[in-house]
Amino acid sequence: MSSSHQNAPHLAMEILLAPYASRGSQSRGRLVPEGESATRSVFQRDRDRIIHSSAFRRLKHKTQVFVYHEGDHFRTRLTHSIEVSQIARALARSLRLNEDLAEALALAHDLGHPPFGHAGETALDQAMAPYEGFDHNAQTLRLVTSLERRYAAFDGLNLCWETLEGLAKHNGPLVESPIDPAHPPAALPFGFRDYLPVQDLELHSWPGAEAQVAAIADDVAYNNHDIDDGLRAGLFSLDDLAAVPFVAESLHEIDKAYPDHPQSVRIHELVRRLIGRMTDDILAESQARIAALDPASVEDIRAAGHAVIGFSDEMQQAVNGLRAFLFHNMYRHRSVRRTTSKAKRVVRDLFDLYMSEPELLPAEWARRAHGPNSTETARAVADFIGGMTDRFALRDHEKLFTISAIHI
Repeated sequence: MSSSHQNAPHLAMEILLAPYASRGSQSRGRLVPEGESATRSVFQRDRDRIIHSSAFRRLKHKTQVFVYHEGDHFRTRLTHSIEVSQIARALARSLRLNEDLAEALALAHDLGHPPFGHAGETALDQAMAPYEGFDHNAQTLRLVTSLERRYAAFDGLNLCWETLEGLAKHNGPLVESPIDPAHPPAALPFGFRDYLPVQDLELHSWPGAEAQVAAIADDVAYNNHDIDDGLRAGLFSLDDLAAVPFVAESLHEIDKAYPDHPQSVRIHELVRRLIGRMTDDILAESQARIAALDPASVEDIRAAGHAVIGFSDEMQQAVNGLRAFLFHNMYRHRSVRRTTSKAKRVVRDLFDLYMSEPELLPAEWARRAHGPNSTETARAVADFIGGMTDRFALRDHEKLFTISAIHI
C-alpha cells in the first residue's frame, strides 16, 4: 500500500534520489492507516516519533561498556545513537539515498537494549532461555510495534513498513528463504515470531540500502568511539594502539603534524581520521558494488543476494584487527569484567525475584503476569527489565535486596 498523501516539496526532493533509494511516496504504508503530514515526509514522521518515544529518552541512562555513574563523558546508548545517525546521514547523502529513513533507523537501532549493555542482554537472555530467550533487535521491534503506548489509535509507533523492515534486518536476512508469516520458524527470536503474523517483513531478503547504511554506520561509530572511551578510562594507551597497523598509520601522521599537542587533541585527531578513512572506504566500495549490480529500484537492492553497502576487503581486515584489539584490551579488561559481572548479577537477581513474586511488579506489568514462573510472567518481566536504565536497575535492586528501614 502506498502513502495516502505526500506534499509537493517532498516529491520534488525525491527526484534527487538514486533510482534504488527508498521513497516515501512509494512506501508500503503503516499497519494502521493514517492521514499523513502536510509538512513532513513519512520517514521524517517516523524519525520524529522515535525521538519523542519513552524508549529513546531512556537511552540517556543506558550504557554500552561503562555503567552510567562511571563518568560523564563516556558514551551512552543515546549519544552513540546520535553519532550513528550523523554518520548514516552523511553516507546516505553521498550515495543519494533517503537520509530521513537512514536517520530514523540509526536513531532507533538500539532501543531494545536492556541495561548494562551486552552484559545485561547476556544475563537476560540466559534467564529467558526456558521462555524463548531475549534478543535486543527483536525487542526493538516489540517496542515500536507494541510496548510504546502513547497513541490513542494504536499501540507502538505505527511506523512505516520500510522502517520496521530496516529495524528487523539491518544486519542482513534472518532466514534463508521465504517463510509463512503465520508459522514462523522456532529459531527466530520471539519478537520477530510474535509480530510476523501481523505484518510480513520479508525476513529472507536484504533490506533497503538505507538500513544497510545505518548498520555500517553503527560499526564505524562504536569501534572508533570505544577507542576514545577506552583511552579516557585508561584501559590502554596510544602506544598500545600503535600496535594496530590500521591505527599506527594515522598516529604517525598526527605525531608528525602536531608533535606538541596534548594527548586529548591527539586522541580526537585520531578518532576523526579513522572515521574519515572508514567512511571514504565505504563510499568507494559501495559505489563499486552498486555500479556492478546496476539496480533500477529498491526491490533490486532487496533481491541482490548480498549487501550493497560495505567495507572493502582490505578495510574489513583492518576493522577486524581493531575489533580484536578492543576485545582483548577493553571488553576483556579486568575492571570492565568486574563491572559486567556485577551487572549480570543485578539483572538475574531482579528476574528471579519478579518471576517468583510477580505481584512486586508495577501494576501495569503485574497485570500481564499469570502467576509465578509462567511464560506470560517471564515475558512481562523481560519487557520490564529490558526497558530499565542502568540507574533504575541499580536502584530497584537496592530497594528490593537491601534490608534497611529506608527501603521498606
